[in-house]
Amino acid sequence: MKLSVVIPVMNEEESIKPLFDALAEALSAIEHEIIMVDDGSTDGTVVSIRTFAPDNVKVLVFNKNYGQTTALAAGIDHAEGELIATMDGDLQNDPADIPVMIAYLVNNDLDVVAGRRTGRKDGMFLRKIPSKIANTLIRTMTDVHIHDYGCTLKVFKKEVAKNLGLYGELHRFIPVLVQLYGARMAEMDVRHHARKYGVSKYGLGRTLKVLSDLLFMVFFQKYGQKPMHLFGTLGFLTFFLGIAINLYLLIAKLAGQEIGGRPLLTLGVILTFTGIQLITTGFIAEFTMRTYYESQNKKPYIIREIVGKKEHQ
Repeated sequence: MKLSVVIPVMNEEESIKPLFDALAEALSAIEHEIIMVDDGSTDGTVVSIRTFAPDNVKVLVFNKNYGQTTALAAGIDHAEGELIATMDGDLQNDPADIPVMIAYLVNNDLDVVAGRRTGRKDGMFLRKIPSKIANTLIRTMTDVHIHDYGCTLKVFKKEVAKNLGLYGELHRFIPVLVQLYGARMAEMDVRHHARKYGVSKYGLGRTLKVLSDLLFMVFFQKYGQKPMHLFGTLGFLTFFLGIAINLYLLIAKLAGQEIGGRPLLTLGVILTFTGIQLITTGFIAEFTMRTYYESQNKKPYIIREIVGKKEHQ
């Protein structure tokens, strides 16, 4: 099976030649192509790629920086292999792990193998601790039990990789997208090396982005095809609570009590109208979802295979 290796890079000029050398050594026995996606580099990364790239390298050069998720999506779109591997271009992932991951995928009839970095060579406070907290939080909220969401090194079957729907900054949640697709996934230990050249593109500033993306992924995972189940449930609970408060105040008013200045009246009115808004939001979300599927002729299901008896004439 032909392999496509997708590598997004940004300002990794010094890493390019040793990266190509490592790939050539690790994948010498595998028919493969390499897709380098330059994500708006401002140094000599593109020049280095053109200088040192072997014949099996395809280069996609963005006109500006779009982010790692978009770079991965573009590389996957242009991949022609039956298997697709993704990895970072900073030499911290080891290309020698790819053949082992392919063998594990094939021998265990899997669709995806995700890398789990052992002996990470990153800083403790800026990388390891935030990563550990994020991994625990994502596992807890999505119920997808992968230990290392931040490891880019993964191997996919083509049909899975090309149907992930990568956009925004969802590359951190690829295991969740794989689970939504219904693919068979496992993880295995991979090596991790200290960065030799350049500087890390990651920092604590991405924490809020991860949290906001996590909220979206939880919503998409649980209610992506049935948003009315969320908005409708919350809407009806809020609406009926508001109605109950208003009925109580109406009875109190009929009994001669003064209710005009009571905060409970304001709460009852707010809850009633909030419930109506949530219910109508659910209707809008349902229509949007129908438009999404019907306008693109998409199906809300994926068939792995069709098994049936053939008729003999």
